[in-house]
Amino acid sequence: MKGDTILETRGLRKEFKGFVAVNGVDLKIRRGSIHALIGPNGAGKTTVFNLLTRFLPATGGSILYNGTDITSVGAASVARMGLVRSFQISSTFPHMTVLENVRVALQRRHAGSSYRFWHSERSLSVLDAGAMELLASVELAPYAQLEAVELPYGRKRALELATTLALEPELMLLDEPTQGMAHEDVGRVTALIKKVAAGRTVLMVEHNLGVVEDLCDRITVLQRGTVLAEGNYAEVSGNPAVLEAYVGAEHA
Repeated sequence: MKGDTILETRGLRKEFKGFVAVNGVDLKIRRGSIHALIGPNGAGKTTVFNLLTRFLPATGGSILYNGTDITSVGAASVARMGLVRSFQISSTFPHMTVLENVRVALQRRHAGSSYRFWHSERSLSVLDAGAMELLASVELAPYAQLEAVELPYGRKRALELATTLALEPELMLLDEPTQGMAHEDVGRVTALIKKVAAGRTVLMVEHNLGVVEDLCDRITVLQRGTVLAEGNYAEVSGNPAVLEAYVGAEHA
């Protein structure tokens, strides 16, 4: 039986040639929650994400996913276990249609390999129903036959979310999902994240504190590679040390 904690770090540490970017970070991500990592620039948020998804090796400490130590497990294996990252580097193919992009992700899930370009259109069409269902879930069904490159920026982010969902993640890590978006796109993507988070766990890095307030059950604040504070939005936003960290960063 799976416990309440889906992901945990114990004393997580990362050094780069003597510079300590992450220093003794302890995290506990509750199953079924939306949890945010926030903090001023240089706090170590992206480095923590890279460690959790095994894009970077840890210098010290441990990472446990569903109670299993994954500290030395490869990035591809971690993704197959259900810990999937999105929104940092686009996983879409710009000159394929929106539908074809989701079929790529579905084929990877079913075949455990990369897209087989030599397969006939007919053989791949068996994935169309599932792809259209995913597109409908992120409000992209009307854009199915459009090339991905033609999508507006906010819709491209929705497509990335659909390709992530195709891999059936148990835990989704979203790296600044609303970065660079217009106000109307922020609202749309926030609503989509809330919708697709049902039955899943989400860990996100996000600079927009309005999005964090709207979405997140729990927030961990990082400063200079360490945990400064943790709690719900009211607790964190009213913490004098957190306020000082943000004000100090703005005037640094």
